[in-house]
Amino acid sequence: MAEQDNQAAPKKGKLKTIILLVVVVILAVGLSVAGTLFFLTSGGDGDNGASARQPAEPAFQPAMYYAFERPFITTIRAEGRQRYIQVFIAVQAREQAPLDATSTHLPLLRSRLQSMLADQEFMRLQTVEGRLQLADDMLVVVNEVLEAESGLAVERVLFTNLVLQ
Repeated sequence: MAEQDNQAAPKKGKLKTIILLVVVVILAVGLSVAGTLFFLTSGGDGDNGASARQPAEPAFQPAMYYAFERPFITTIRAEGRQRYIQVFIAVQAREQAPLDATSTHLPLLRSRLQSMLADQEFMRLQTVEGRLQLADDMLVVVNEVLEAESGLAVERVLFTNLVLQ
């Protein structure tokens, strides 16, 4: 009988160890699942909150254009000769409102641009820098008129054709 009690005791200790290990493994798996769910649900909200605090990139807006149908033709200053300039232009904006305002105020824009072109010097317009400066000057004139009349502005003035004679 004493032998039977000794054999039962070690089996009882092994059974307790196995049950304890199974409980620890189940507890570890449960905590792992709970931690994963916690980080997936609340951790994701933290990232969205952080990105919401950062300024968002502006959405890409394609450029829109308004091309002046008729060219600007005028005489320009030259040393001793009468020279002509003919310019076809278009204006660029990212929204439709400035282009609509350009169409609405077209007579005033044509008058101001025609006067500005008549003040140009022929030799200066022969250079690339002179033409770039002319585009910048035209942009200033167009934006002055549009801002005064409608509070809007265009982004660029583009030459679609420029002829000096």
